[in-house]
Amino acid sequence: MDFNLDEETRSALEALRKWGREVVRPVGLEADRLSRPIPVDDPYFERCLLRGDGRTRWQPHADARSTRSRSVLTQLLLAEEFAYWDRGVMIANPGPGLPEASVIALGTEEQKERFLGPFVEPDRPRWACFAMTEPGAGSDAAAIQTRATKDGDGWILNGAKCFIGSASRSDWILVQATLDPSKGRAAQRAFFVEQGTEGLGPFKIEKKMGLKAYESSSFSLENVRVPASHLLGGETRRERSAGFKAAMSTFNAGRPVIAANAVGIGRAALDEAIRFAREQDLLGDPRVRDRIEAMTRKIRMARLVCLRAGQLADERRPNIVEASMSKALAAQVAQEAASQALELLGSTGGRGDHLIEKLYRDAKAMDIVEGTGQIQRMIIARQLVSLPR
Repeated sequence: MDFNLDEETRSALEALRKWGREVVRPVGLEADRLSRPIPVDDPYFERCLLRGDGRTRWQPHADARSTRSRSVLTQLLLAEEFAYWDRGVMIANPGPGLPEASVIALGTEEQKERFLGPFVEPDRPRWACFAMTEPGAGSDAAAIQTRATKDGDGWILNGAKCFIGSASRSDWILVQATLDPSKGRAAQRAFFVEQGTEGLGPFKIEKKMGLKAYESSSFSLENVRVPASHLLGGETRRERSAGFKAAMSTFNAGRPVIAANAVGIGRAALDEAIRFAREQDLLGDPRVRDRIEAMTRKIRMARLVCLRAGQLADERRPNIVEASMSKALAAQVAQEAASQALELLGSTGGRGDHLIEKLYRDAKAMDIVEGTGQIQRMIIARQLVSLPR
């Protein structure tokens, strides 16, 4: 692996570092203090657009495969740096979000133009989201019950979703549904549902223990009708497991990003612990030094696994194992770092207005979102020993 960064990447990281210190962390701390997501009309989002955030990687060029050229490795480094300042604010940022990878990989050209086109040069803060999690189906993606029924030249969707990021503010939602719940992943499909479609909602904003800057919602779909053109990939791609492939495409792209986020949270906890130890003149204590050494070593190990997953993605090589390894390891390391830092700071770190207390709550979410640590280890084992699915 080549660890030399080009000038463009170094400049982007430095700019993000400045943005994070001056804007992101204050916004995140305020959202946490108020215990509510950043409002849609908050000036922060307009500032994001001025920075160039909120855009899609897809480009409507003659080459239909064209995307913005930033490497996966670079994206992971930026994701780590952003989460260092506040992961909740990062997730709250406008943009095509989780479903972007699936739409680029599996969508028709008409779908890319319609649903990603407005994100090429957005005229206002825009969001999109991916809806898979249900009250009875979390890590087990094959257990979803939201039903899609063919109806003439369209589809009818019925079901309920929960813990969906930015759902109420999204222009459209990529909804994971099944044609037959008894057939598991083989019957799954993904559908574009535009905001305002009759039968979509109401949206209930969830209360979370951490990452409070971004909105997470539950909602229902009651006889929601969508045209045939809103089936991801179109009617010609109604092959077996097409919807499950969309979900896995989303997760394989997203898990290294989650890992990078977790590394960023771990770094933030480590730096806060070092700052406290220096101020309190504790660095002479070998027990404190040992704790800091262990935290640093584990964080750097997690970063290496994360970057390896990104390198494989850049080389267009399979990275299922590495993506799951990075997510499982980094999430665990972030929790350990936050816990160790909290123990080091003692009562000071446990105050409700202290950054460490917030990082402790934020870190736990990294083990839960986009597949728990247990699920990642199951995926890794299955891939390594080639167990049947």
